[in-house]
Amino acid sequence: MDLDAFSAAHRDDWARLDDLGRRRTYSGAEADELIDRYQSGATELSALKTSAGSTVAGDRLSVSLSRARQRFTGSSANLFAAIPAFFALQLPAALYRLRWIIAVVAAATILVSVLYAVWVANNPQVLANFGTDAELQKIAQNDFVNYYSDNPAASFTGQVWTNNAWITAQCVAFGIVGVYVPFVLLQNAMNIGVSAGVLFHFGYGAEFFQYILPHGMLELTAIFVGAAAGLRIFWAFIAPAARTRGQALAEDGRALFTVAIGLIFVLLVSGVIEGFVTPQPWPWPVKVAIGAVALGAFVFYIVFVGGRASRAGETGDLEEFDAGAKRLIAA
Repeated sequence: MDLDAFSAAHRDDWARLDDLGRRRTYSGAEADELIDRYQSGATELSALKTSAGSTVAGDRLSVSLSRARQRFTGSSANLFAAIPAFFALQLPAALYRLRWIIAVVAAATILVSVLYAVWVANNPQVLANFGTDAELQKIAQNDFVNYYSDNPAASFTGQVWTNNAWITAQCVAFGIVGVYVPFVLLQNAMNIGVSAGVLFHFGYGAEFFQYILPHGMLELTAIFVGAAAGLRIFWAFIAPAARTRGQALAEDGRALFTVAIGLIFVLLVSGVIEGFVTPQPWPWPVKVAIGAVALGAFVFYIVFVGGRASRAGETGDLEEFDAGAKRLIAA
């Protein structure tokens, strides 16, 4: 196909389609013409993409078609009809793409936490920077455990849920800057390591794990996922491969921000466990088992449901028509 000749031959038709798409009211004849020109334009766009791939002319036509479609369809697809596809295909596919980054982030965070815990627990001079001996012993004996039961379970659940959801959403949204996600992960690892070091120093290491593991397994995994999404968006900008940086950032940003939405529900589950299970006077194996089951369900969702969605061609991104043109085009 001669792209220039094809574009010249249809220029007037496309201009008319664009003009009709910009109008707010139509006569009966104009409404019929809009639909006819939309159908013709869609056929021509298909021919353009098949023969020449992504082109400026094709992107302009795509914008005009999108505007025209809004005129006779009114609104996008029903939100409730899109929910099953989101949870069965888009979200798990996006999570599956992050599986190896999640593993690396988790391993790095655990390693840093362990190093801090060992450093704090075995160095009285380091430990003294966090408080007096009496203050730290009070934290180890009472405050660490009482933290989970000082407030009503429902309000405590809401507090930790919104706080953790806000942190993970920031990791995804600000991942593009590069330094924000490592900073959050380092702060998180330091806090865990210092808390563990204090409790182990005073002989309360078992209590640390008994009160962290029930909710912490799922909660920390959700934070690792949010961090992985932010890092993946940053890497898409740094190394876009065959795409332009704008295309890579738009595609991965759309696909991976679904992760932030999905983590809201994951963190709700961990918040419920933290508020209603962790402080209970139940045998610790029971509480840890509940946390393990929740984590196992999430891992199954990522690996098996996500793997199936990925093999079906899903990436987590919007459908091509809804995503729009892949390049910025002046309309």
